[in-house]
Amino acid sequence: MRPLLVAAAALALCLGTLAAPARASESRPTLAELEGEVMCPTCHTTLDMSSSPIAARMRVFIKQRIAAGDTKSQIESKLVAQFGQGVLAAPPKHGFGLLAWLLPLGGILAGAAALAYGAWRWSRGRGPAAAAAAGPPLDPELERRLDDELRAFDL
Repeated sequence: MRPLLVAAAALALCLGTLAAPARASESRPTLAELEGEVMCPTCHTTLDMSSSPIAARMRVFIKQRIAAGDTKSQIESKLVAQFGQGVLAAPPKHGFGLLAWLLPLGGILAGAAALAYGAWRWSRGRGPAAAAAAGPPLDPELERRLDDELRAFDL
């Protein structure tokens, strides 16, 4: 029980340190960061890959909002209000969009379970039951002759 508590505490500590940059990014976003998370409505690529005029205007808007002190979520919500939910590169983490986050995780877990079951079945077939399936033991005279033949190959 104690190792489980230590592992849980270590996991909580790691998640806490990983979340710190995300909190800083929320309060002080950068243009480069938002360019990778916002889609151009005309060419359907992220802003960092788009050279369309609307993408240039969106970059100017984002720079103005960063200079005004808006948070990342405030800027994203203003863009969603103007262009719709499709302007975000990642699907929402609620409602129907949650499936886009959960299905790959479910597929990975199902694949891992299938792999573990296959490994378990494969390892179970190599025990005493496999030796019994090979047939009855050899006649002592035949086994002695076989050992003699094999010793001849060793020389």
